[in-house]
Amino acid sequence: MTFQPSPRSSDAAYANAATSNAAVHPVAAATAPRPDAVRGRIDAVLPTRHAGERRVRIAWELVGPEGAPVVFVAGGISAHRHVAASATFAERGWADGLVGPGLALDPARVRILAFDYLGSDGTLDAPIDTTDQADAIAVLLDALGIDALHGFVGYSYGALVGLQLAQRHPARLRTLVAVSGAHRPHPYAAAWRALQRRAVALGQLQCADAQGLSLARQFAMLSYRTPEEFDDRFDVAPELVNGRVRVAAEDYLDAAGAQYVARTPVNAYLRLSESIDLHRVDPAGIRVPTLVVAVEGDRLVPLSDAVALVESLGTHGRLRVLRSRYGHDAFLKEHDRIDALLATALRDNGETA
Repeated sequence: MTFQPSPRSSDAAYANAATSNAAVHPVAAATAPRPDAVRGRIDAVLPTRHAGERRVRIAWELVGPEGAPVVFVAGGISAHRHVAASATFAERGWADGLVGPGLALDPARVRILAFDYLGSDGTLDAPIDTTDQADAIAVLLDALGIDALHGFVGYSYGALVGLQLAQRHPARLRTLVAVSGAHRPHPYAAAWRALQRRAVALGQLQCADAQGLSLARQFAMLSYRTPEEFDDRFDVAPELVNGRVRVAAEDYLDAAGAQYVARTPVNAYLRLSESIDLHRVDPAGIRVPTLVVAVEGDRLVPLSDAVALVESLGTHGRLRVLRSRYGHDAFLKEHDRIDALLATALRDNGETA
């Protein structure tokens, strides 16, 4: 099925939306997926912010009892539509520890919706913006017949997309939880990502795409985690291997790089990495109740940016701060603490038990 949004001038429309907080709803006309569908794809033509109209494919998964409140869950740039294992899809998801019986995201009580980010399959070779991701979610909600989300839970890149959705389509969600994400990319974090992309470019020049992407991912792991964690895990003497020094963390970094290369197209990584640095939101234009969760020691989204975001949100924003040795990746490790925050946010939004 194809969804054709109404034509508009992309640059002007996006600028107007950012300054006036006007909701931008792509107009869709087609047969919606059947009510009991739990996974599918939708073809759409979206007026992207930086590359004009593009035909895209929106792949989604929706798990939970029909009629229950819908919560959209979005993670980092390597996350995807399969959030957690379920009776229908038994394979592990990227956030299994945050979904399950008795948790805030209990698929017996809420419907959990997620999608594959635009560009994640590597076929969209054009600048991608978090505004494009937010507009794609609006198209998806129209297709699924969902007027408004009970909540949007975004981690890292997902938090950026959630902030854009709240600004551009405020009627489509009642509560936003933004974990380890802010209204702008911090210049220090942008510099990290620029070096990672250079590693990929160097690999491409050497006809070694996989090696370049692996090295970029290894650099990224250093920015996601903290010196404290590395001190706890890798404080052992280096080894001499074939006359070269090999430090303890190298096995861990090599494994992280190999796992990432196995599932990520190079072009997908580059475009989604760029989209983080293109991200900008005016928090003063957001009127959706928003819980901002920051992590002390997060070197990509420092606490100062989270404070600035909440201050600009005014009465619509609340801040919670976690201390964690896992830094930016705390949401993937501190399951109990994150779940407690989600339970409060969703309960305050009137979730039924």
